[in-house]
Amino acid sequence: MFGKLFKAKKDTFTITAPITGKAVPLTEVPDEAFAGGHMGRGIAIEPSVGKLIAPFDAVVAHVIHTNHAVILEHASGLQLLVHIGINTVAMKGEGFKGHVQIGDEVKAGQTLVEFDIEAIRAAGYPLITPVIIANEEESVAELEVLQGSVTAGQDPVIQAVLAK
Repeated sequence: MFGKLFKAKKDTFTITAPITGKAVPLTEVPDEAFAGGHMGRGIAIEPSVGKLIAPFDAVVAHVIHTNHAVILEHASGLQLLVHIGINTVAMKGEGFKGHVQIGDEVKAGQTLVEFDIEAIRAAGYPLITPVIIANEEESVAELEVLQGSVTAGQDPVIQAVLAK
């Protein structure tokens, strides 16, 4: 009887777009590890601007040495992986300029990586950028993704109910 009167308040967390472009389902990523959800659930963004920003205050948990991928950890424990393009590791860092290192504390809106959209295209790699909750099983109870045109730092792309 009291269960309906005293519903537990859900701790929701909104992740804004870390990149300006078009948010699309992960199934559109031409890489089975991402498209099949093997790396975790989330969204993908087709970038129109070559800048990755922090979508929330966080600690940089990992940066791939070629600067094409970053993992951010929120104070709640949620970890977000942003992987710029597909197979862009093969570019060996060319076209990517990192602005952060592992252990850095970053603020929402801070530039993490700048990338050259035309250089990635010229190298023949897809620009589509997966934005994945890397530790969903431990950190998220419910997840909703939002699609469409997005502006970095402004438009939400993931709504998560945090696990208790």
